[in-house]
Amino acid sequence: MEKKESKRISLVDGHAHLEGLNDLTESIQEAKAAGVCGVIAVGMDIESNQKVLKIARENKGYIYPALGYHPWEIKEEEVEKNLSFIRNHVEECIALGEIGLDYKIKVKKELQRKVFGDLLDIALESNKPTIIHCRYSHRRAFEMVKERNITRAVFHWYSGPVNLLDKILSMEYLISATPALVYSPPHQDAIKKAPLERILLETDTPVLYQGRESRPKDVMVTLQEAARLKGLKPSIVAEQTTKNASRYFGIPFQS
Repeated sequence: MEKKESKRISLVDGHAHLEGLNDLTESIQEAKAAGVCGVIAVGMDIESNQKVLKIARENKGYIYPALGYHPWEIKEEEVEKNLSFIRNHVEECIALGEIGLDYKIKVKKELQRKVFGDLLDIALESNKPTIIHCRYSHRRAFEMVKERNITRAVFHWYSGPVNLLDKILSMEYLISATPALVYSPPHQDAIKKAPLERILLETDTPVLYQGRESRPKDVMVTLQEAARLKGLKPSIVAEQTTKNASRYFGIPFQS
């Protein structure tokens, strides 16, 4: 009798900043070899959005573009130019991201909220899911998403209050897990609490984790840590989170 082959694990990296990588081709090859079946490439401003669209066109069926305007990149004199670009190219992307609020930076909170609100309106009008940045602004970001009746929102790298997480989950929104699960107690607490059906896996490439720059292949680190925290086999976590990504982004990723 032949030995039955074990099923190969396939994963989606739900959030990566690919446009700045000098080793993009190599990183994509390594990700494919590691079992990554798709990558969501997120933008931050016009320049990165243009690059994201180009990378996605050159890697059709593997890299999927999300167009964003990150709060770190907001400059009052450039707001309308950035919003116009997203409006004009929204049909070319699968989501709006990375967008949101960041109350640790110097950009005026009022301006951040105005831009975020406009971006949520674009998402609503175009029926696109959203990828939300909410550092030190978890509650306000959630309130704005809820107020606008956004139906698909993923709270990127969620490390906020656990009691707010209950509200996020009650709206059937998702949270994402990163390799920071290795060392971040607040992030660990969120992933422990959230049902597996509400979790996406990601890397936030090329973010540094404990001094090491990440790449899409490192979503396998996220998988191993999420499986450990949930007390589940990695294959189960991989299958469900890939299904979650497919449902959320409307893409038939192969788990």
